[in-house]
Amino acid sequence: MERRRLLVIFNPVPGRRARRRLNATLRALEALGVAVVLRETTAPGDAERFAREADAADFDAVVAAGGDGTVNEVVNGLVDPTLPVIVFPFGTANVLAHEIALPRDPAVLAALAVRGPVREIALGEAEFEGETPCRRRFVLMAGTGFDADVVDELDLALKRRAGRLAFVWSILRRLWRYRPSQYEVALEHDGVWTRGTAASAVATRASHYAGRFVLAPEARLSIPSLSIVHFGRWGRWAALRYLVALGGSFLHRLPDVAIAEASAARFTGPAGAPVQIDGDVLGRLPVTLRIADRTLRLVYPAT
Repeated sequence: MERRRLLVIFNPVPGRRARRRLNATLRALEALGVAVVLRETTAPGDAERFAREADAADFDAVVAAGGDGTVNEVVNGLVDPTLPVIVFPFGTANVLAHEIALPRDPAVLAALAVRGPVREIALGEAEFEGETPCRRRFVLMAGTGFDADVVDELDLALKRRAGRLAFVWSILRRLWRYRPSQYEVALEHDGVWTRGTAASAVATRASHYAGRFVLAPEARLSIPSLSIVHFGRWGRWAALRYLVALGGSFLHRLPDVAIAEASAARFTGPAGAPVQIDGDVLGRLPVTLRIADRTLRLVYPAT
């Protein structure tokens, strides 16, 4: 069925370029005869609230027009699991867009929104157990350690002005201030738990990270499991080495980087350390990660 009624939830934070891409895509949708209701976010949580208010009686799909954080809010806000989600990749890194090979051309993106196939994918779920217990679904990944520290220290004002350069600055600051921490990681596979320690750990559902870079080449959104990327070495130079390897997409080949499949994982210690989920810090250790009991109907082309 063609989708003729769309709720478009737009995050304007990325700036004028995102606005121009949105306007071009909206014009293409109008040419296809699509009725669009546009709602713009002004603060964190708005996208989640707008998605929560979406009703299948009024819309054929919900569009997350922004980055991976906007997608995460929409996925967590959506009440009706039958409503498909469409992604307009107008954010900074757009990891999900690379993972599902979304087109960039506004006309092609609009045509995909109207007629593209709906595919059901598994979601991850993070259960935080600290002072404010909560659960949060995620599409891509959850991690703790160096990457979460970089996101936690990110200058959001600089991110709005400079985009990815803000991440570079945060990485440099984190390297300069590096303090080694030991994270306890427990993995469940076939009902058996194994325990160990790591310098950093990421539970991912996707093969990509921070855009086009390859993190876990065997991970797939269509597979209902977690790929746990375990970083074995501590230290400033080890972190820099991991960054260089990630930039060259050969991180998974390093002997001190291990990738294991798990049905669940638990990251603990040091208590209170940040946890990044789909590119934003949304909680603190300890956290338990698993596959959610709810799937997502996502519109994307064959990959």
